[in-house]
Amino acid sequence: MNTSTCPSSQRLLSLDFMRGLIMILLMLEASDLYERLADASRGTLFAPLVDQFFHHPWNGLRFWDLIQPGFMFIAGTAMAYSLHHQGEKGVSRRQMASKVLKRSGLLFFWGVWIRSVHGGGLSFELWNVLVQLAFTTLVAFLIFHWSIRWQIIFSIALLALTELLYRGFHLPGFDQPFTDQHNFGNYVDLLLMHKTSKGGWVAINCIPTACHTIWGALGGKLLLSQRTAMEKFKWIGLAGLAALLAGYALGWTFTPIIKRIATSSFVLASGGWCLLALALFYGWIDLRGHKKFVWFFSVVGVNSLFIYLFMNTLAGGINEYVDKVTSGYLQAIHVPALTIGIVASLLTFMVEWYLCWFLFKRKIFIKI
Repeated sequence: MNTSTCPSSQRLLSLDFMRGLIMILLMLEASDLYERLADASRGTLFAPLVDQFFHHPWNGLRFWDLIQPGFMFIAGTAMAYSLHHQGEKGVSRRQMASKVLKRSGLLFFWGVWIRSVHGGGLSFELWNVLVQLAFTTLVAFLIFHWSIRWQIIFSIALLALTELLYRGFHLPGFDQPFTDQHNFGNYVDLLLMHKTSKGGWVAINCIPTACHTIWGALGGKLLLSQRTAMEKFKWIGLAGLAALLAGYALGWTFTPIIKRIATSSFVLASGGWCLLALALFYGWIDLRGHKKFVWFFSVVGVNSLFIYLFMNTLAGGINEYVDKVTSGYLQAIHVPALTIGIVASLLTFMVEWYLCWFLFKRKIFIKI
């Protein structure tokens, strides 16, 4: 690996790749590909593999449980680069704060809107990732200029607060800290929204998952530092390994790993995987120079929030249209229904990817 110091002004391709990878995985989910693969693999040796593309029912960790942490982690890394470049241009901290506050407000608005407007009426919900990101972005910014030590201490304090909230309050009917529909997070949801999530998600997940955005920002600050490239790679990897081991050790001994309520063990384990992924992609792409297929992911990564909002608002009509056209052509030649569904999902994905490529080629980057 190249051990020289990378210039701070150089674009971090691994960041665009990681962000694009996460969004492409979400685009494939929105196309119903994973549901159709699950139907096709049911009862086969591939079923456990396909299960990795669905959230764990409760206590445990699957690949898909890392997508939201990765999304929030990369948002922190991108924020570090954005604030660094703003500082180079002479933007004051007050102006930075104003921009972050506006961004958080817009994230909150869109997060509530895309989940609250339904065909049957309005429903106020705070479980969406954009709502969570609005809070975690603001928290990460408020402590961004603290020392690394104090930011780490603060993030650990957030995990300790989470433990206290779930274990310390003994409310009738909500005194089982790690039981679905009977924990403190469910109680808070009843206060805020007068309902709980059928899937077990809770709004106060934003407290512990703020660690993901904070750690992402710390990773970005390290990458922007004057350390050598090898030192950056090493320290991000070691931090990821430490968090991973701590998370699994805590999960096996004291606090179960539960993504749906973002237990402290889950945040540590998933944060560890995010750090290791950043180290891997940084080493592979930015240091070793393996950039051959990065563009395929980057065209999505640079418009990540746009395509996320698009998937959650307008993409449903595209799905239906592609399904209808694909079925019309393939049924005529007697292609099995499951195969038709998988082909339709892939075509839907390509239509959305082409939209990102269209914007990329014209240097149109829609950001909040």
